Amino acid sequence: MLRSLSRAAPSSASLRIRSNRLQIQSSQVPAATCLLQSRRGQRRHAGIHAISNPTLAGIEKRWEEMPPQEQADLWMALRDRMKTDWHEMTLQEKKAAYWIAFGPYGPRALPPPGQNKEVFWYTVLGVGIAAVLFAISRQLARPAPKTMNAQYQAMTNEYLKSQKTEPITGVSSEGYKGKGMIQSKPRRGPPPDEDDE
Repeated sequence: MLRSLSRAAPSSASLRIRSNRLQIQSSQVPAATCLLQSRRGQRRHAGIHAISNPTLAGIEKRWEEMPPQEQADLWMALRDRMKTDWHEMTLQEKKAAYWIAFGPYGPRALPPPGQNKEVFWYTVLGVGIAAVLFAISRQLARPAPKTMNAQYQAMTNEYLKSQKTEPITGVSSEGYKGKGMIQSKPRRGPPPDEDDE
């Protein structure tokens, strides 16, 4: 048993050293692999040719009329060019890439001239029609009810006091200083009759 322990101890220490060496080597391998892959990627991207100037000429005017497939192809070609060093891109490619990404087309398009005036006049027209309809409905409506005058509402206050309605916070409470039920302007003409109660 002692022999097996003495044999096991050196072998476990040597295993630890070997595993540490493997870890160090394996940590260096991905860095070297990444370097090789990046060099291969640079070679691959170096093979991407510049997009011809006639293809990019007047892109601002032609973009919206281009078929979607053509737009996608041009954007993908520009995207591949942008993956390379930007110093290698032509000025025309840089301008086209910027315009496609941020240009005033689609939802970013500028409003057509005169649209603000058109919106203003349609709004004025809508408000005018609403005012005319309101005035017509007020002319055709019945007169205000007889209860909508200050005299009738004062009589309602007196009635509520005689009935001792809401004695804690309402009209019947001690020291009440509010208006009570009075909310309308005084009526022109004779005061309401006793029958109007």
